[in-house]
Amino acid sequence: MATMIEHINPDSLLKSPAFSQAVTVEGGGKTIYIGGQDAVLSNNELVGRGDLNAQTVQVMKNIRIALEAAGGGWKDVVKLNIFLKQGQDAGGAFKAAQSEMKGMTKPPVVTVVYVAGFGNPDFLLEVDAVAFVPAS
Repeated sequence: MATMIEHINPDSLLKSPAFSQAVTVEGGGKTIYIGGQDAVLSNNELVGRGDLNAQTVQVMKNIRIALEAAGGGWKDVVKLNIFLKQGQDAGGAFKAAQSEMKGMTKPPVVTVVYVAGFGNPDFLLEVDAVAFVPAS
């Protein structure tokens, strides 16, 4: 069976260039689950203390690195969960994320949740992802 990934955006729901309403995956391939990524480098140094844009760009870079290490890329992402610290601007985070995700023609489904805080009080967001790489 051939692998099919379908991005579904019903006419009766909001259509956005930033996210799809639903994604279905059918057929053979590999699912990649990426745990919550924070704006830290491999040496545990925080990037962008107090700067949501800088932290968002680093988080998205970290997701790309994990995707590539698992044999995938941004085109394979079907789901993003974005957790923002209360008081941060979701629109600003989306704009900053687009710099890393440019070229995606079929955006993933996205959930954005505001939280009181994270394990490190300097973290302004955390993002996890699910990707599906079709069998070749």
